[in-house]
Amino acid sequence: MKIETSVVTTKGQLVIPVRLRRRFGIKKGTLVTFTEDDGRIIVQPVTREFIRGLRGSQKGEPSPLAALLDERKREREL
Repeated sequence: MKIETSVVTTKGQLVIPVRLRRRFGIKKGTLVTFTEDDGRIIVQPVTREFIRGLRGSQKGEPSPLAALLDERKREREL
């Protein structure tokens, strides 16, 4: 693991080092997500490769849509 550094600007902006942008396919307009995990910030680019990697990851699990519909049904019953 190679450590890269960057400085946050007064506007809260952060420059992602070019080596990482190239490696992860981050280009102008690429959406990134920020996740807090046990005192760390995880920056995840949302690229086509990332989305392709998610395909099938919910197989066998309860459908997120079904869970949402069940939750809404319970709320209406209250």
